[in-house]
Amino acid sequence: MKPQPCVVTPQDYPRALSVLGVQITVLAPNSATQGYEVTLQEGEAGIGPPPHSHPWDESLYVTQGEGKFDCNDRSVRATAGSLVHVPAGTVHAFRFGRSGGAMIEFTAAGGAATQMFTAVAKEVPPGPPDVPKLIGLLQRHGVTVAA
Repeated sequence: MKPQPCVVTPQDYPRALSVLGVQITVLAPNSATQGYEVTLQEGEAGIGPPPHSHPWDESLYVTQGEGKFDCNDRSVRATAGSLVHVPAGTVHAFRFGRSGGAMIEFTAAGGAATQMFTAVAKEVPPGPPDVPKLIGLLQRHGVTVAA
């Protein structure tokens, strides 16, 4: 199927997915673009995923607040206007800064981020997660949690 042009305005946004405390709005799944994916991610201070890796590239553009990003052995504080690029296979993590924040995530063609986010939001309720269940779910979507 040939990709079609699309416009997503705020009134068209689907309901945000709650993924381990991060609110993720899928703006463009790869089913719409026939390639990359785009999400809006928002969170309160200290919220973010554990160190992990996946087989797709990911770029994160901070639009509000700040975040601490860890990639391999490097930590950076990224404020609004910062772009962080994470190549496929790189162990990385982030935490929203003291006032929380928001960012746009772009994943490379072939990524499975939106499918993974949807599954986690559906199968892992808010609060402390069942860690073995979460790790198994992430692995089924190509994500490896670092020790």
